[in-house]
Amino acid sequence: MDKVIVDQSFWELFPDAQVNILYANGIDNHDTDKNLAERREMLANATKEAGKFLTNETFRLNSVVDQWRKAYQQFKKKKGSRASIEALLKRVNQGRTFDPIDPMVDIYNSISMTYGVPVGMEDRDKIKGAMHLGQVDGGQAFRPVGADEDEPTLPGEVCYYDDEGAVCRCLNWRDAQRTMLTADSQNVVAVIESVNAAQAARADEAMEELRKLINQHFGVKPTLVYHLTKDNPVAEVPVDMQ
Repeated sequence: MDKVIVDQSFWELFPDAQVNILYANGIDNHDTDKNLAERREMLANATKEAGKFLTNETFRLNSVVDQWRKAYQQFKKKKGSRASIEALLKRVNQGRTFDPIDPMVDIYNSISMTYGVPVGMEDRDKIKGAMHLGQVDGGQAFRPVGADEDEPTLPGEVCYYDDEGAVCRCLNWRDAQRTMLTADSQNVVAVIESVNAAQAARADEAMEELRKLINQHFGVKPTLVYHLTKDNPVAEVPVDMQ
């Protein structure tokens, strides 16, 4: 993977959007007894923090949920698909807890709940060519995490994709098995999408916090944060990280 490109078709749907990008190399995503305890505490604290986004008893009327549902009405999507932040907030709203998955996933899920933004991350070594975000013609190959069969993209769907197929379907709904993080992932790309100014402000804080946590937990120095807009739609991977 050499860059992230947000296609014109995305900006036509969401002209005021922002997509934050961060690259990091050389992580060690394996469990240890020490980081498992830290991650449990991190997830528990983030679950408490998420409560500030759940002030309305009617779940769908909370502003974070409502804004993303309206955004998802702007494009063709798989039935039942929701923004990743809604899925996390729904679990919090139901009083459920979060068990650790792996170090990096736990970190970005904690960031997502704390700041009320969708955070995603992919294994860059598994992405072929540039990673795009845009509205597609449909038919991009995609096997979601945990599935046994392909579920190709729909015409008019917004997704992340590369030269081999979809990377994440329905904007930030679900990752592909092909590019998902595993214990052996070392070089990653993180993304946070925003469709309005309030979301973008939280996304900026969230990505800076993610930079700090990656450095703290993995001992590596991520890139500065790229802020992609309709006037600046490309984030190149630094040459020394390719």
